[in-house]
Amino acid sequence: MTDALIIDTPDTDYRHPRQRVRLDTILRLRWLAALGQLSAIFIVVQGLEFDLPVVPCLAVISVSALLNLGLQIAFNPMQLLEPAHAGGLLALNIIELTVLLYLTGGLENPFSYMFLAPVLISATALPVRHTVTLGLLAVTCSTALFFMHLPLPWEGEEPLIFPPIYLFGVWLSITLAIGVTSLYAFQVTEEARKLSDALAATELVLAREQHLTQLDGLAAAAAHELGTPLATIVLISRELERALQDNSQVTSDIKTLREQAQRCRDILGKITQLSSTGSMFDRMKLSTLIEETVAPHRDFGVDIKVRVAVTAAKEPVGTRNPAILYGVGNILENAVDFARNAVEVNAWWNNETVELVISDDGPGFAPDILKRIGEPYLSRRRSAEEAQGGSEGGNQAGGLGLGVFIARTLLERTGAKVSFSNRTFPDHGAVVQIAWPRRRFEASEDGADADPQ
Repeated sequence: MTDALIIDTPDTDYRHPRQRVRLDTILRLRWLAALGQLSAIFIVVQGLEFDLPVVPCLAVISVSALLNLGLQIAFNPMQLLEPAHAGGLLALNIIELTVLLYLTGGLENPFSYMFLAPVLISATALPVRHTVTLGLLAVTCSTALFFMHLPLPWEGEEPLIFPPIYLFGVWLSITLAIGVTSLYAFQVTEEARKLSDALAATELVLAREQHLTQLDGLAAAAAHELGTPLATIVLISRELERALQDNSQVTSDIKTLREQAQRCRDILGKITQLSSTGSMFDRMKLSTLIEETVAPHRDFGVDIKVRVAVTAAKEPVGTRNPAILYGVGNILENAVDFARNAVEVNAWWNNETVELVISDDGPGFAPDILKRIGEPYLSRRRSAEEAQGGSEGGNQAGGLGLGVFIARTLLERTGAKVSFSNRTFPDHGAVVQIAWPRRRFEASEDGADADPQ
């Protein structure tokens, strides 16, 4: 309950590092900055007729343009930059802007808020340490401009002088804007990245489950195709056995061959008898679905009690859906992991709804993350003492990370509504309710002629 909320690291880590920036992206931004700076100087000098130190300003912009040109010629613009190199180019942008602002009024210049741009770019694409470094550089440069800068160009003979308190307000607003907007941009980008990686992991898991399900159909097809050649082998071996009755040694070998071929036919016959049309591999009753997901978890020292309510409505028969099998199986696995003694699986249905409720007698969900369950990589790890003592000292959220996100996503794609709660005091334990509209659960049922197990 007191553990810190941290990022879960599953055995198979689907997460990827933050994307690197292409050199072309940085160069485009630098060319855009140089064009904007040239335009601003032209408008101020020619349009407003302000007296600017044009030559020094053009020299700074020219150095920036030459550097861009050199990078564009020397390197492939499509290559991905290392974070340190991208951060260095963004830092150079800050320094160039600082020199231009020094020549044109410092913080009195309304373009001083352009300090935000490089830091925001870093917050969306570079690691945290580089963003923090660039933010500190921008704040340092703006602080230096507070004390040192040339006068702001203005009309008339009297220079425009702002009071120090106003300049302090400008400096403070730039500093706060760098911190707040960068943090916001980082959070939004990080959440989008996590969600994207988690959804990619979901697609991989679903593809794997579909592949495993297809193997069942492949086995049935193989059994059907192998039946004919095996029947031929049995027939010929029987004829050879009759023809070579005088040769006891050869007859014995042929008899063994016939018996083994017949054994193969019997094995394949058991497979084909499951369903000559393949429906066995496509359709399953709700009770069969429950048993298939429960079976792998029965030998872990936890009593799994299955209760299927008997109602007037016919038992629902749904598609053998890998998404449902994986989703229910994952939630059941979490319940077994954190249960003290028992897990209950209750099922009921009517003409409108199909519902599964999986509950355990473990510690339940931590209250502080109960509403956030299902977010990717959300986890509350158990301490070392709790890990040694088993699940009694832990909490159900310890296993809730990418797996539960995938399970919830897959189940909701099948039309299910998944909700998480704790048992009412004095009982303890977690409760997961999965409810489908019956028509969605049986969406692909092909008629009464289906013969589910």
